[in-house]
This record gives sequence, structure tokens and C-alpha cells, in this order.
Amino acid sequence: MAGSPIDRRIISFINKHHIFTLATSSANSPYTCTCFYVYIESLNLFVFTSDEGTRHVAEMAAQPRVAGAIALETKIIGKIQGIQFTGISTLLEGELYKKSLKAYLKKFPYAGFKELTLWGIEPDFIKMTHNMLGFGTKLTWRKDEN
Repeated sequence: MAGSPIDRRIISFINKHHIFTLATSSANSPYTCTCFYVYIESLNLFVFTSDEGTRHVAEMAAQPRVAGAIALETKIIGKIQGIQFTGISTLLEGELYKKSLKAYLKKFPYAGFKELTLWGIEPDFIKMTHNMLGFGTKLTWRKDEN
């Protein structure tokens, strides 16, 4: 189910950035890492690369439900913006891998110097704090909303 469209201000913020913090967990022990990403709007998919053998990949394989965050670094309260999201992570393969690889290399051409393992996160919830719209303003989207 596609749900309601994601607010354009959220999409714009996602597309202006290129690093997210990824949160995984295993055995009641949380873990975070940072990843370069590209967002494919037509698929509602965050795409990132990570090698097998990393802690977060092992944890995603065991528990694909993950969370993430993207933040604008600023000390100016009125300019604070950031998003938090949750979703399901998957190893990308086949045609989805090819489409995602093309998008990833367009944003990060230097990544083409090695073979890439690509992962996707399809968000099912996004919350954006957007103080430029007023202090504490939150924009939210849920996949299951109509």
C-alpha cells in the first residue's frame, strides 16, 4: 500500500543530504552507524552500500526492521531540521539492484571503483522536525495512512 504522498518538504530535505545514521539492534543491544545514501523517490527507497561482515549488516539480516535519522547541523534554533524514520531493510538484487546502482553511482561516482553490495530501506514512518515553519513543528508520514 502506497499510502498518502510524502510531504514535498520532507522529500526536499532528504534529497539535500547524503548521510544518514542507521540504527540496528540485536539481543537487546542497539547499534548505530553512518551511511552515504541516495533516495529514490519513485520507489520510496533509501539506498546505501555496506559490506558483508559489518555489525549492522549482520543485525539487519537477523532483524530487518531498522530506524534512521538525518539532521541538519546548526546551532540556530529557528533553522533546526531533521528527520527520523523507520522501515524494513533488504539486500537489493536483480532489476532493483540495477536501478539502485545507477542512482547511487550518479550521486557518488567514485563508488564505482569497487563492486558494491547495495541495501535498501523502504520507510514506513517519517517524522520531520522543521523549525523554519515554527518552533517545534513536526511533519509526519505513515505508509499505511490514506
